[in-house]
Amino acid sequence: MNLADYRRAARAWLEENAPHDDPPGTDAISRAKEFMAKLYDAGYSGITWPARWGGQGLTQAEERAFAAEARDYTLPTYVFSIGLGMTGPTLVDRGTDAQRERFVRPLLRGEEIWCQLFSEPGAGSDVASLQTKAERDGDHWVVNGQKVWTSVAHHADWGLLLARTDVEVPKHKGLTMFVVDMHHPGVTVRPLKDMSGRSNFNEIYFDNVIIPDEHRVGEVNDGWSVAVTTLLHERLSISAGVGMGGSKDHPASVEALRRVLDTSDPLVRDQLVELHIRSRALALFNQRLSQETKAGIFPGARGSGAKLLLAELTLFQADLATQLVGPETALADHPLAQALSMAPGMALGGGTNEIMRNIVGDRVLGLPPEPRVDKNVPFKDLKVGTQA
Repeated sequence: MNLADYRRAARAWLEENAPHDDPPGTDAISRAKEFMAKLYDAGYSGITWPARWGGQGLTQAEERAFAAEARDYTLPTYVFSIGLGMTGPTLVDRGTDAQRERFVRPLLRGEEIWCQLFSEPGAGSDVASLQTKAERDGDHWVVNGQKVWTSVAHHADWGLLLARTDVEVPKHKGLTMFVVDMHHPGVTVRPLKDMSGRSNFNEIYFDNVIIPDEHRVGEVNDGWSVAVTTLLHERLSISAGVGMGGSKDHPASVEALRRVLDTSDPLVRDQLVELHIRSRALALFNQRLSQETKAGIFPGARGSGAKLLLAELTLFQADLATQLVGPETALADHPLAQALSMAPGMALGGGTNEIMRNIVGDRVLGLPPEPRVDKNVPFKDLKVGTQA
């Protein structure tokens, strides 16, 4: 099928299958899973993922074509965004064949929901300071500790967990990555309500949670390198909006603002043009990074640059909407209220803007790194987070 026919087929499928309004009493998660199953069966989930592990094995051209058509719809795929953008790609890159065979296809088909378990109360931007412990006991591991700010964990079936397995070495060298069953009796998930009134984030407690060694991702104590893979995919997926539906319906998008503003005012038009330019520049940068990744070129710290650009764009977008529409945008019942309240979080989730600038400065621009006093110190000798 040529690209034009592929795009027409995608448009026709979306027109027939993309949901419009939630029927009364509909369970949103069940509805999202039903849609993902239809999306996968139609060949539109995992478009560029390897066919061997359940993907479609197609090219970036088909993925861009489908994304272009999907922008006109609000697809119920947010709950799958962590799996599609972060944990799934990590398993494809770093997992065993058995792990890929077990987890990738159900993820793409929406049968299982995933979360990412990195941040802790004392280890946010400095993830390597985490204290959740995994201790080996024969052919399995016993995990104890706490994670926080974990998106969609209250819906998740599986999580990608970074835990400390050695305190005798420096903090980056004593970590191991695991796949954890979120329904294990020792896992307690507590939703956290944010300033928007929603509860997409959670705190999670692990009490003697058993993880079989076959669910270890990568080598023992090499979890940081696996985490770097995940963080790269996280920052690329956040900046590209993976799994978050179309962008045209964003309440502060250029299209949405044009409908409520007087565009005969040249100053308003200038500001909307600036928003369009920033949005388009980020989209093209993401497209380039995605193409390089599929071609085997590791984007490295430039993924942090993409995430920083999105955070800056989101804050600019919210500020512009407030200026142009007026202070009533902060009222709870205003269509822009939720978008404005969520904007600051984009500068925190996936790494703060300050951390992103440090990474870009150090690893892209070649500027001197910040001084570090803990680089070669065993973790047990550090006073970090809540550790005495």
